[in-house]
Amino acid sequence: MEQVIQSLGASKRFMGTVLVARGKDKLLDKGYGFANLEWNVPDVPKTKFRLGSITKQFTAASIMLLEERGKLSVHDPVKKYMPDAPAAWDKVTIFNLLTHTSGIPNFTSFPDYASQEPFPATPSQLVARFRDKPLDFQPGEKWSYSNSGYVLLGYLIEKISGESYARFVQENIFDRLGMEDSGYDSNSAIIPDRASGYVPGPNGLANAGYIDMTIPFSAGGLYSTTGDLLDWEQGLFGGKLLSTATLKAMTTPFKSDYAFGLQVHRVNGHEVIDHGGGIEGFNTILAYYPEDKLTVVVLANVNGSAPQEIAQDLETLAEGGKVVLISERKQAQIDPKIFDGYVGSYQMAPDFILTVTRDGGHFITQATGQGQVEIFPENEREFFAKVVDAQITFVTDKQGRATELILHQGGLDQHAPRVEGAAGVLAPK
Repeated sequence: MEQVIQSLGASKRFMGTVLVARGKDKLLDKGYGFANLEWNVPDVPKTKFRLGSITKQFTAASIMLLEERGKLSVHDPVKKYMPDAPAAWDKVTIFNLLTHTSGIPNFTSFPDYASQEPFPATPSQLVARFRDKPLDFQPGEKWSYSNSGYVLLGYLIEKISGESYARFVQENIFDRLGMEDSGYDSNSAIIPDRASGYVPGPNGLANAGYIDMTIPFSAGGLYSTTGDLLDWEQGLFGGKLLSTATLKAMTTPFKSDYAFGLQVHRVNGHEVIDHGGGIEGFNTILAYYPEDKLTVVVLANVNGSAPQEIAQDLETLAEGGKVVLISERKQAQIDPKIFDGYVGSYQMAPDFILTVTRDGGHFITQATGQGQVEIFPENEREFFAKVVDAQITFVTDKQGRATELILHQGGLDQHAPRVEGAAGVLAPK
């Protein structure tokens, strides 16, 4: 486990804290790198990190607590508690908000979002940003990740409970479960042991951009520690917060393996209930494997995919599996012309294409809306990336032309068939 983490730390892709526990027994509980680079303050288990979208499960649990108290039903239309809601929301239910199936467009994807990030907003002002936008689809028809839905849930929690979101979560979850190092983040409050956030830059790590913490609100505004998040998992799945029936409802996926603020799926043959988070300077992952009562928490104060990679590898090791580090992969020499049979476009999802090109002896991939990633041959059909823990296998016909590729990443094997005439749809951000 140390080798996995150190390999990413050595390349400056990871700083943060990591906890792996089976039940309450901690297998690993350490900090790596620095909470503050300017003062050389180390990351330690008590360091507090912005959680980003891990916040959503606390918002969902708050809704479920209100349901248990008879204050609402998840099947209620939003309009029941918000009579002035637009007509387009007539069929939008709380359930739709919880499961990202409302059709309400995601305000963090709006063109003007970046210009509004640094300025404070009330919950009502946040809702006003998307309330009059047309729905992307009819409620319940599709799944599309929407921070707007979770901001609206926070707005409803305040309206129904009569308390601020921050106070409700503090009193009903954090205080109840003894989570003393968790709370709603603030740009002005002095929060002891809080990490600073960083981003990779052309000259190494740089300070992350500013976001006013009223903006992520109930979709991403909380902070915590690895220890507190273990207490949360123990409390949530140990019956200390919700009834068995309520927990089952919260963890039953509806569409795209998404339940209420949580993903529920299988990785490497094991059920996992997890969620990641990303916010300026921070990326996080909290995963629970119910069959083994295994908890994996990775909190990073540098943006990037390292937390997901680390979490998956640590779970594999905890279950007795084998992990091959990027540094252990050996680059083979192949005739570059072999790669010409692989050049083309491969469809990962309806709106997500992976293009493969060759530039002399360099082999390049580029996903929709992302930058180029060079891949390196292990043999004539299997390639690996160095900037991220991912591998690609090309499936070929008798002429050596690839008919599909298989992306191996995060414990999943994603099959992408070759598609014709799609190369032109790609452009870097």
